[in-house]
Amino acid sequence: MPSAKLNPYEMNFHHGTSLLHGWLPLTIEIIAIVLLLIAIVRLTRRWWLIRIPIAVVLGVAGALGAWVYTNDQGLASDPAPVLLWICVGAMVAALVVVVIGWPGARWWQRVAAILALPFAIASTGVVLNQWVGYYPTVQSAWSALTAGPLPHQTTTDALAGLRGTNPKTGVVVPVDIPSNGSGFNHRTEYVYLPPAWFAGKTPPSLPVVMMIGGEFNTPGDWLRSGQIMPEIDKFTAANNGQAPILVFVDSSGSFNNDTECVNGPRGNAADHLTKDVVPYVESKFNASSDPAHWAVVGWSMGGTCAVDLTVMHPELFHTFVDIAGDAGPDSGTKAQTVQRLYGGSTEQWEHFDPVTVMDKHGPYTGIAGLFDDLTAPQHDGKHGMPKGFKMPKVSEDQIGKGGQDAFEGSSEVGAAEKLCTTGKKVGIDCTIHTTKGGHTWQFASAAFSSSLAWVSARVGLPVPAST
Repeated sequence: MPSAKLNPYEMNFHHGTSLLHGWLPLTIEIIAIVLLLIAIVRLTRRWWLIRIPIAVVLGVAGALGAWVYTNDQGLASDPAPVLLWICVGAMVAALVVVVIGWPGARWWQRVAAILALPFAIASTGVVLNQWVGYYPTVQSAWSALTAGPLPHQTTTDALAGLRGTNPKTGVVVPVDIPSNGSGFNHRTEYVYLPPAWFAGKTPPSLPVVMMIGGEFNTPGDWLRSGQIMPEIDKFTAANNGQAPILVFVDSSGSFNNDTECVNGPRGNAADHLTKDVVPYVESKFNASSDPAHWAVVGWSMGGTCAVDLTVMHPELFHTFVDIAGDAGPDSGTKAQTVQRLYGGSTEQWEHFDPVTVMDKHGPYTGIAGLFDDLTAPQHDGKHGMPKGFKMPKVSEDQIGKGGQDAFEGSSEVGAAEKLCTTGKKVGIDCTIHTTKGGHTWQFASAAFSSSLAWVSARVGLPVPAST
């Protein structure tokens, strides 16, 4: 089965030089500090009384500006580590030293100043990555930077040759889904086809799980940063090759275009997911069209999307998993959200607000959801755990420190409780599970792994007895 063999990137996918801990992040930070110290060592009185204070003041201003912008835009759910702002300030200060320290500097000081800048930038990137856990290893970061192949990636042309071969693992294929229903300008998306999809002369009608990432994302993030493929392979190996089709969608159109999966000035993301993706997967891969066989799993912003899509479109989806999402589509304060996401239309805000949607819809039938939250909600202790669900576990040496994709001024705190309470009133069977941890991709991956058996059972598949 040549087309399905491991690619070079995949061989190093789970093993490699860590960017979250260990020698490399520390080495980068030490080199940056040493180079900056070499660059600023001068003996003149004017240098220490005038130029160094200028660099310090501008560095502090840069760090403060970054902090204010982050809070204003609502770019973080967990408070950023102080070290991040120190690195931002050092980065700005290094740039200032290069400019104002050039005249009169010796050649080695100029070299140190020039080298200090990229290392200061790299240190900032390292600390940011340690906070959010976006790239666990150098290999995963390089693959993302170079758009390298994903685990088990092959081409759609190779699928016919795999028919009836009983592959040991599923495959991932890139797809260019037409945007006729939405006009949404999206990037390449991906579809995972389990081994069971290749059984027989024609594809079986399998259930589907739509996978949505966080605010800053690429469609392949669940596979690169979330590293969920080993868990999927383990699941299919124990389940006679059976698993849902997974479709890794583009809900943003670009890395930093926060659509919150709604229709608005940032693009018709909601229409893309419901009017483009769903019919395409059903027709192209013979997926089931029964809403009972469709689920949405989302992380952070994607968790918000998972709830919203399900309660707005019960004719398409009957199951959702909300991993550390907000109480509704959110882009700052409510006034900022209305303006940024809906062009100032409060009517559109209400149209996409899940609590409002549930209240207006009335009783639902056959809808169930799981909330995996990072904050302890107020509850009466009577929430039962869905069959097949286990508490997610994340190894301490594999996790980032937390802080990506949700919104500091939003309602992530208590969002699960609010949504589940409202859902129960209208017939939605929901469960809340809380875990201590950071807002990182490692938490998202653990939550996905814990919920996989439950989701699979919900969409109509048998699950291994060991799960």
